[in-house]
Amino acid sequence: MTIALIVIGIIALVAIILIAVYNGLVQARNKCDEAWSGIDVQLKRRHDLIPNLVETVKGYASHEQATFENVTAARTAAMAAKTPAEAAKAEGVLGQALTGLFAIAEAYPQLRAVESFTQLQAELTNTEDQISASRRIYNGNVQIFNTKVQQIPGKFLAGPFGFVIKEFFELDSEAERQPVKVDFSGSAAAAPAAPTAPAAPAAPAPPQDPPPTTTGG
Repeated sequence: MTIALIVIGIIALVAIILIAVYNGLVQARNKCDEAWSGIDVQLKRRHDLIPNLVETVKGYASHEQATFENVTAARTAAMAAKTPAEAAKAEGVLGQALTGLFAIAEAYPQLRAVESFTQLQAELTNTEDQISASRRIYNGNVQIFNTKVQQIPGKFLAGPFGFVIKEFFELDSEAERQPVKVDFSGSAAAAPAAPTAPAAPAAPAPPQDPPPTTTGG
Protein backbone atom coordinates (compact mmCIF):
# COMPACT_ATOMS: atom_id res chain seq x y z
CA MET A 1 0.00 0.00 0.00
CA THR A 2 2.78 2.39 0.93
CA ILE A 3 4.72 1.61 -2.25
CA ALA A 4 1.61 2.17 -4.34
CA LEU A 5 1.07 5.57 -2.75
CA ILE A 6 4.68 6.49 -3.40
CA VAL A 7 4.37 5.49 -7.05
CA ILE A 8 1.13 7.42 -7.40
CA GLY A 9 2.75 10.43 -5.75
CA ILE A 10 5.73 10.30 -8.12
CA ILE A 11 3.46 10.01 -11.14
CA ALA A 12 1.36 12.91 -9.91
CA LEU A 13 4.47 15.03 -9.31
CA VAL A 14 5.82 14.27 -12.78
CA ALA A 15 2.43 15.09 -14.30
CA ILE A 16 2.31 18.41 -12.46
CA ILE A 17 5.82 19.28 -13.66
CA LEU A 18 4.99 18.37 -17.26
CA ILE A 19 1.78 20.38 -17.15
CA ALA A 20 3.66 23.38 -15.76
CA VAL A 21 6.33 23.08 -18.45
CA TYR A 22 3.71 22.73 -21.18
CA ASN A 23 1.79 25.75 -19.93
CA GLY A 24 5.03 27.73 -19.80
CA LEU A 25 5.74 26.88 -23.43
CA VAL A 26 2.22 27.89 -24.45
CA GLN A 27 2.49 31.22 -22.62
CA ALA A 28 5.90 31.96 -24.14
CA ARG A 29 4.64 31.12 -27.63
CA ASN A 30 1.58 33.32 -27.17
CA LYS A 31 3.76 36.24 -26.10
CA CYS A 32 5.81 35.84 -29.27
CA ASP A 33 2.68 35.79 -31.42
CA GLU A 34 1.29 38.84 -29.64
CA ALA A 35 4.56 40.73 -30.07
CA TRP A 36 4.68 39.83 -33.75
CA SER A 37 1.16 41.20 -34.18
CA GLY A 38 2.46 44.53 -32.89
CA ILE A 39 5.21 44.54 -35.52
CA ASP A 40 2.79 43.49 -38.25
CA VAL A 41 0.45 46.39 -37.50
CA GLN A 42 3.28 48.92 -37.76
CA LEU A 43 4.65 47.34 -40.95
CA LYS A 44 1.23 47.61 -42.58
CA ARG A 45 1.03 51.24 -41.53
CA ARG A 46 4.45 51.84 -43.08
CA HIS A 47 3.35 50.20 -46.32
CA ASP A 48 0.19 52.32 -46.42
CA LEU A 49 2.14 55.58 -46.10
CA ILE A 50 4.59 54.90 -48.92
CA PRO A 51 2.31 55.36 -51.99
CA ASN A 52 1.27 58.87 -50.92
CA LEU A 53 4.89 59.72 -50.16
CA VAL A 54 6.00 58.57 -53.61
CA GLU A 55 3.24 60.57 -55.32
CA THR A 56 4.17 63.71 -53.40
CA VAL A 57 7.85 63.52 -54.36
CA LYS A 58 6.91 62.56 -57.92
CA GLY A 59 5.12 65.89 -58.25
CA TYR A 60 8.50 67.63 -58.00
CA ALA A 61 10.81 65.03 -59.56
CA SER A 62 8.76 63.11 -62.10
CA HIS A 63 11.88 62.22 -64.09
CA GLU A 64 13.22 59.98 -61.28
CA GLN A 65 11.04 57.11 -62.47
CA ALA A 66 13.60 54.38 -61.69
CA THR A 67 13.70 55.35 -58.02
CA PHE A 68 9.91 55.37 -57.74
CA GLU A 69 9.75 51.93 -59.35
CA ASN A 70 12.38 50.60 -56.92
CA VAL A 71 10.36 51.81 -53.94
CA THR A 72 7.13 50.35 -55.32
CA ALA A 73 8.76 46.98 -56.06
CA ALA A 74 10.38 46.85 -52.61
CA ARG A 75 7.04 47.66 -50.96
CA THR A 76 5.31 44.88 -52.91
CA ALA A 77 7.98 42.37 -51.87
CA ALA A 78 7.74 43.45 -48.23
CA MET A 79 3.97 43.03 -48.23
CA ALA A 80 4.37 39.50 -49.64
CA ALA A 81 6.77 38.34 -46.90
CA LYS A 82 5.42 35.42 -44.89
CA THR A 83 7.92 34.83 -42.08
CA PRO A 84 9.79 37.18 -39.73
CA ALA A 85 13.08 36.39 -41.48
CA GLU A 86 11.58 37.13 -44.90
CA ALA A 87 9.98 40.31 -43.57
CA ALA A 88 13.24 41.50 -42.02
CA LYS A 89 15.11 41.04 -45.31
CA ALA A 90 12.36 42.67 -47.38
CA GLU A 91 11.98 45.61 -44.99
CA GLY A 92 15.74 46.18 -45.14
CA VAL A 93 15.54 46.44 -48.93
CA LEU A 94 12.54 48.75 -48.62
CA GLY A 95 14.42 50.96 -46.19
CA GLN A 96 17.28 51.31 -48.66
CA ALA A 97 14.83 52.20 -51.43
CA LEU A 98 13.25 54.87 -49.22
CA THR A 99 16.70 56.28 -48.50
CA GLY A 100 17.13 56.75 -52.25
CA LEU A 101 13.72 58.41 -52.48
CA PHE A 102 14.52 60.84 -49.69
CA ALA A 103 17.91 61.60 -51.22
CA ILE A 104 15.99 62.87 -54.25
CA ALA A 105 13.62 64.85 -52.02
CA GLU A 106 16.57 66.63 -50.43
CA ALA A 107 17.37 68.15 -53.82
CA TYR A 108 14.00 69.92 -53.77
CA PRO A 109 13.92 72.18 -50.68
CA GLN A 110 10.52 73.50 -51.76
CA LEU A 111 9.11 70.19 -50.46
CA ARG A 112 9.83 71.55 -47.00
CA ALA A 113 6.83 73.87 -47.44
CA VAL A 114 4.50 71.08 -48.60
CA GLU A 115 2.39 70.17 -45.57
CA SER A 116 1.40 66.75 -46.90
CA PHE A 117 5.06 65.79 -47.38
CA THR A 118 6.21 66.92 -43.94
CA GLN A 119 3.24 65.17 -42.34
CA LEU A 120 3.95 61.93 -44.21
CA GLN A 121 7.60 62.10 -43.24
CA ALA A 122 6.71 62.62 -39.58
CA GLU A 123 4.24 59.73 -39.63
CA LEU A 124 6.77 57.45 -41.32
CA THR A 125 9.48 58.34 -38.81
CA ASN A 126 7.08 57.70 -35.92
CA THR A 127 6.05 54.38 -37.46
CA GLU A 128 9.64 53.23 -37.83
CA ASP A 129 10.32 54.17 -34.22
CA GLN A 130 7.35 51.99 -33.25
CA ILE A 131 8.68 49.16 -35.42
CA SER A 132 12.05 49.41 -33.70
CA ALA A 133 10.45 49.25 -30.24
CA SER A 134 8.18 46.36 -31.23
CA ARG A 135 11.14 44.52 -32.73
CA ARG A 136 13.02 44.63 -29.43
CA ILE A 137 9.99 43.27 -27.57
CA TYR A 138 9.42 40.50 -30.11
CA ASN A 139 13.06 39.41 -30.22
CA GLY A 140 13.19 39.34 -26.43
CA ASN A 141 10.14 37.08 -26.27
CA VAL A 142 11.56 34.84 -29.01
CA GLN A 143 14.78 34.48 -27.04
CA ILE A 144 12.85 33.34 -23.97
CA PHE A 145 10.67 30.92 -25.96
CA ASN A 146 13.58 29.39 -27.87
CA THR A 147 15.47 28.87 -24.63
CA LYS A 148 12.49 27.02 -23.14
CA VAL A 149 12.24 24.82 -26.24
CA GLN A 150 15.94 23.95 -26.22
CA GLN A 151 16.37 23.32 -22.51
CA ILE A 152 15.30 20.30 -20.47
CA PRO A 153 12.52 19.54 -19.60
CA GLY A 154 10.88 21.71 -22.30
CA LYS A 155 12.92 19.93 -24.94
CA PHE A 156 11.05 16.68 -24.23
CA LEU A 157 7.65 18.30 -24.81
CA ALA A 158 8.53 20.64 -27.68
CA GLY A 159 8.69 17.99 -30.41
CA PRO A 160 5.60 15.94 -29.54
CA PHE A 161 3.45 19.04 -29.01
CA GLY A 162 4.66 21.04 -32.02
CA PHE A 163 6.72 23.76 -30.31
CA VAL A 164 9.39 24.80 -32.82
CA ILE A 165 12.15 27.40 -32.72
CA LYS A 166 10.92 30.84 -33.80
CA GLU A 167 12.74 33.22 -36.12
CA PHE A 168 14.05 36.57 -34.98
CA PHE A 169 13.06 39.79 -36.74
CA GLU A 170 16.54 41.19 -37.20
CA LEU A 171 17.64 43.73 -39.79
CA ASP A 172 21.02 43.13 -41.39
CA SER A 173 22.79 46.37 -40.49
CA GLU A 174 22.60 49.25 -38.07
CA ALA A 175 21.86 51.64 -40.95
CA GLU A 176 18.73 49.66 -41.83
CA ARG A 177 17.51 50.01 -38.24
CA GLN A 178 17.57 53.81 -38.36
CA PRO A 179 14.43 55.63 -39.54
CA VAL A 180 14.84 57.25 -42.94
CA LYS A 181 14.19 60.96 -43.17
CA VAL A 182 14.91 64.01 -45.28
CA ASP A 183 17.60 66.46 -44.27
CA PHE A 184 17.20 69.81 -45.97
CA SER A 185 20.08 71.43 -44.06
CA GLY A 186 22.48 71.21 -46.98
CA SER A 187 20.03 71.68 -49.81
CA ALA A 188 19.23 75.38 -49.60
CA ALA A 189 19.79 77.14 -52.86
CA ALA A 190 22.70 79.56 -52.94
CA ALA A 191 21.72 83.19 -52.80
CA PRO A 192 22.26 85.05 -56.08
CA ALA A 193 25.26 87.34 -56.13
CA ALA A 194 24.57 91.02 -55.73
CA PRO A 195 24.76 92.94 -59.02
CA THR A 196 28.03 94.77 -59.56
CA ALA A 197 27.72 98.54 -59.73
CA PRO A 198 28.90 99.99 -63.06
CA ALA A 199 32.30 101.61 -62.95
CA ALA A 200 32.32 105.39 -62.80
CA PRO A 201 33.43 107.04 -66.07
CA ALA A 202 36.98 108.32 -66.07
CA ALA A 203 37.35 112.05 -65.47
CA PRO A 204 38.33 114.00 -68.61
CA ALA A 205 41.94 115.13 -68.78
CA PRO A 206 42.47 118.84 -67.94
CA PRO A 207 43.07 121.08 -71.00
CA GLN A 208 46.68 121.83 -71.69
CA ASP A 209 47.92 125.43 -72.18
CA PRO A 210 48.95 126.22 -75.76
CA PRO A 211 52.72 126.49 -76.29
CA PRO A 212 54.12 130.07 -76.00
CA THR A 213 54.68 131.93 -79.25
CA THR A 214 58.02 133.58 -79.97
CA THR A 215 58.43 136.98 -81.67
CA GLY A 216 61.30 137.89 -83.87
CA GLY A 217 63.68 140.62 -82.50
